[in-house]
Amino acid sequence: MTKFVFVTGGVVSSLGKGIASASLAAILESRGLKVTLIKLDPYINVDPGTMSPFQHGEVFVTDDGAETDLDLGHYERFVTTRMAKNNNFTTGKIYQSVLEKERRGDYLGKTVQVIPHITNEIQEFIKRGARFGEAGAADVAIVEIGGTVGDIESLPFLEAARQMSLRMGTNATAFVHLTYVPWIAAAGELKTKPTQHTAKELRAIGISADALICRADRKIPDDERAKISLFTNVPEWGVISMWDVDTIYKVPRMLHEQGLDGLICDKLRLNTPPANLKRWDDLVYETEHPRGEVNIAMVGKYVDLSDSYKSLNEALRHAGMQNHVHVKIDYVDSETITAESVRQLTKYDAILVPGGFGKRGIEGKISAARFARENKVPYLGICLGMQVATIEYARDMAGLKDANSTEFEPDTPHPVIALIAEWKDADGTIKTRDANSDLGGTMRLGAQSSDVVKGTLAHKIYGDVVTERHRHRYEANVNYLNKLRQAGLVISALTQREQLTEIVELPQDVHPWFMGVQFHPEFKSTPWDGHPLFNAFIKAAVDHQAAGNKSLKAVA
Repeated sequence: MTKFVFVTGGVVSSLGKGIASASLAAILESRGLKVTLIKLDPYINVDPGTMSPFQHGEVFVTDDGAETDLDLGHYERFVTTRMAKNNNFTTGKIYQSVLEKERRGDYLGKTVQVIPHITNEIQEFIKRGARFGEAGAADVAIVEIGGTVGDIESLPFLEAARQMSLRMGTNATAFVHLTYVPWIAAAGELKTKPTQHTAKELRAIGISADALICRADRKIPDDERAKISLFTNVPEWGVISMWDVDTIYKVPRMLHEQGLDGLICDKLRLNTPPANLKRWDDLVYETEHPRGEVNIAMVGKYVDLSDSYKSLNEALRHAGMQNHVHVKIDYVDSETITAESVRQLTKYDAILVPGGFGKRGIEGKISAARFARENKVPYLGICLGMQVATIEYARDMAGLKDANSTEFEPDTPHPVIALIAEWKDADGTIKTRDANSDLGGTMRLGAQSSDVVKGTLAHKIYGDVVTERHRHRYEANVNYLNKLRQAGLVISALTQREQLTEIVELPQDVHPWFMGVQFHPEFKSTPWDGHPLFNAFIKAAVDHQAAGNKSLKAVA
């Protein structure tokens, strides 16, 4: 039967609960356990799909088409289990489900209340995410509760976790509390009082932590750990130090060496082999011993918050490991790029234009795509990045003056990118929409397959079929495909049913590496294998850099 580990947070947000949860899951998996992770988000949005990346970071997408919290990306990069719709839910989704039941009359006239109806629903969602009681259920489900203990919005989740612990028994659940130990520079010391208070707050609602993970900018000395233990009623071996490191892939080893996984296995009565973290050690070695460096320009509009492109950043770094180079990413605000200032991109080994929504900064992205095409700089456009490359090519090479997307210019004379009214979703159902449809849940979402044209760069990378995850509302207009092909643009992958564009590229005798994809390959990249598309992109950047160096030597 599945055992549950609840991970909570205190003092401040953004301490790294997702990394801590994923790292614990990775260690338990290395012990031979089947592990899954579930993220509970206390906000009232049904999902993060309509939230600004500036507020929430990226929206991660699963194979089955769920728009989820970015922590699910961490989970998939740390463990082999794939996440799905049931691995992330919000207060909004819980209340939506309870109200639908109330409207159907499922509660038989009872007054619907937070306790027991909301808390029971939360517990049912948690068990569903762990496939509790089903064949193939996880041995351990790590449940990360978003927000900070003491916040009013997370109380129902914490109460549901307390009730689960009571109902299932002491050896079926464990609680790990992530807290903050600040360094006060003026005093020259670490302060444990915030941790004491948050542990007290947790006990006040009926939960005693089995382990405290104490975040700090440095390792916490043993005497401070002893003090924390005394004032929080957590055994000293359960006070775990988690300090700042230069790569998140060092965290599993850090937690394991302090015995966190052993503590959890003892609490849950799990008899397992010792942890084997060799793959993590090898990974850290690779990150610390690159043979070179490439510099990538990421031209976007959410550049003020790196979490907006979290999976993309990780995918580039994974590809760097596969190519034995360090990938340096410079975030370039597309609003600052004009036809005149685009020359600032000259110093980069490759250019990437990521996904996004809305008109702001679009012309700068188009200029970046034109610069890469004309100067034979490796270019990768993802989702919107593919669309701006298509717009640029239509304007400059296909003679379609003022070509645009109807997302930005509804009355454009040449809508090479447009809203499609009908499409097939990840589960195979046919869906429809129009310009007045709700924004939430009306995109093409999830994993879908397309045929790849032989003899193309895409075919070298993917083979005959490409299966990737999608998250977009606008598509390349099928009515312009022939015109673009005649002008020299290669459409190297199309969806099987609607014949919608999935990949565009330039012939390799025209440009060494230029590609745009409608999907989001970054969601499937792992630190172990990278991703074939990003591996090829970084390889192109390495080759471009080498060619540039040879050219400079020749000139000298």
